[in-house]
Amino acid sequence: MIQAEQLHARILEEMDMTREMEDEELTQLIYRVLQEVSAQEYLSLAEKSFLGRELFNAFRKLNILQEFLEDEDITEIMINGTQNIFFEKDGRIYQSDKRFVSREKLEDVVQQIAAGSNRLVNEASPIVDARLLDGSRVNIVLPPIAIDGPIVTIRKFSKEAITMKQLIAWESISREVSAFLATLVAAGYNIFISGGTGSGKTTFLNALSQSIPKTERIITIEDNAELQIQDVPNLVRLEARNANVEGSGAVTIRDLIKSALRMRPDRLIVGEVRSAEAIDMLQAMNTGHDGSLSTGHANSPKDMLSRLETMVLMGMELPLPAIQRQIASGVDVIVHLGRLRDKSRKVLEVTEVLGYIGGEIQLQTLYQYEETGEKEGRIQGEWRKIHEITHTEKLLAAGYHKERIFMDYD
Repeated sequence: MIQAEQLHARILEEMDMTREMEDEELTQLIYRVLQEVSAQEYLSLAEKSFLGRELFNAFRKLNILQEFLEDEDITEIMINGTQNIFFEKDGRIYQSDKRFVSREKLEDVVQQIAAGSNRLVNEASPIVDARLLDGSRVNIVLPPIAIDGPIVTIRKFSKEAITMKQLIAWESISREVSAFLATLVAAGYNIFISGGTGSGKTTFLNALSQSIPKTERIITIEDNAELQIQDVPNLVRLEARNANVEGSGAVTIRDLIKSALRMRPDRLIVGEVRSAEAIDMLQAMNTGHDGSLSTGHANSPKDMLSRLETMVLMGMELPLPAIQRQIASGVDVIVHLGRLRDKSRKVLEVTEVLGYIGGEIQLQTLYQYEETGEKEGRIQGEWRKIHEITHTEKLLAAGYHKERIFMDYD
């Protein structure tokens, strides 16, 4: 059977490179060539359709990656050079039989992705984070750092924003816990979402943000724009920028937080804190921007506090007790997410930050997920209430009383 790369070369020869070819014109050219080839070597209708789609993707989209991107059940795509492509589906990793025909083809796709995010990637600057038009997160590593060829990792996000109702239906959280957290968001509690890689922090942050009152002015700050804040009219979205080829022009998360504080926000939403920007986020939380939200990588709520301490020290030399006091007064609640052995993602713990007491930050578990067994390979469990929330000042100030502590999604 004739190979797609042979057809690609033939179509390339017939294309008019002096002008931009419209999609419809390109499609007509592809199928004319396929028809001519079919007259010499029989191609079934299914084969023509498959080759036509593959060729169009090669010219106009992301080559063989396009079918992975269009499969809504695939959540992650991992390209290890030209010969190995893996993808994650339903929490499990599979190896694809698809291959890039050459390193040049893969590098063309890499440059297309980087250019689409106004990013530069080459041998001099071989590592870059970017995003696709649909918001999917992309990490690229080129040779000589990547020994076996270009490495591309794509974290896909749902085209539709995931709601808290959907998370309840997926048993990622209980109705009681979701209603409790929704009330805390509406009342202006500063909430930090922690969890490991792939635990669903960004998805959960999107869902949680749906409880923000629609009358407020929200500013989101991210390395790569991934958040899908819904139905907030007064929304400002800011995205960091890498340095240019001369090494200048970078706009960091720290720069954006400082600028955002001059833009009269009611709340800040920082997609993720990884480094020195933690001190700026905490200062925002401590200076009247109640209800701010952010995420970070950690193995537990206590570990998240330790990581915040380390990140603050990256940006400012302060005595540890002073840093701990900043964290204790800025962060009200930590929601910890995890991925269980059956690959399901769940809220594992909701923890209240009580304050800086006795030389350390004191925590109190409000809700905890406890396993009760397994059924048909799925982990069964329940969210158990451990303690009542201690700091109710913001709830009371927002007009919530004991009998009105829960909101509902119905």
